[in-house]
Amino acid sequence: MSDVAERIIKVTSETLKVDPGRIKDEMRFVEDLGAESIQSVELVAAFEEEFDIEMDEEAALEVKTVGKAISFITKMLEAEG
Repeated sequence: MSDVAERIIKVTSETLKVDPGRIKDEMRFVEDLGAESIQSVELVAAFEEEFDIEMDEEAALEVKTVGKAISFITKMLEAEG
């Protein structure tokens, strides 16, 4: 597992109070992990803080699964890199 994936799972686990062992790439933040709308915004903020990036909130909120979040943030980090 990549460093980005591990950090996303850690942040998701802490924000949504879900056991990190339960979090899989294909899981959806809302339907599978129980994120409510305010928690979705909190997740975006937590990812921004964790990775020291600035995400477009609309684009970030369109990311519905853990795997897509990993891809989205990895691409952002590569673009900055």
